[in-house]
Amino acid sequence: MGTPKEPKPAKYFVALLLSDAALLTSVEDALAALFGAVDGRTDLMPWTASKFYEKEMGSGLQRCFLSFAALHSPAELAGVKLKSQELEERYRDKASGGRRVNLDPGYLDSFKVVLASTKNASQRIYLDGGIYAEATLMYYDGGFHGLPYSYRDYLWPETLFFLTQLRCVYLEQLRQAV
Repeated sequence: MGTPKEPKPAKYFVALLLSDAALLTSVEDALAALFGAVDGRTDLMPWTASKFYEKEMGSGLQRCFLSFAALHSPAELAGVKLKSQELEERYRDKASGGRRVNLDPGYLDSFKVVLASTKNASQRIYLDGGIYAEATLMYYDGGFHGLPYSYRDYLWPETLFFLTQLRCVYLEQLRQAV
């Protein structure tokens, strides 16, 4: 029989989808105020994964990822998602009511990338407060690998490179904490 114990802390990140690149600095500052210093980021990338968000957010959307310096318990994922939704509301377009930024938080540990969602699905596990978790990438054979349900933008080479580098930073943070 195993003995229950708390997991190692995780490395949190947020995937941002922006309707206006000029919002990036303001949103990054707001995220840092909530979750701590940003320690990694990707360049803005054109959103080509789907047209799902265009009706609400408009065309010409851009994706980027930010990571945060401090490590936190994986148990905080539901609260992080709820805080990110409050931030989305702050940036909502007053005239149309549509979002101008979509924030999707997640974390990685040594083995996987986990995303938070408000939507239930067969591969998602309920956490708390209406929030579900999904392991969307697995780390093995020296890299991250998608699953049949992984979002396509998580399989982009730029995203996989960012997450692989982030995992290296995370592992070094764990080594230094010992």
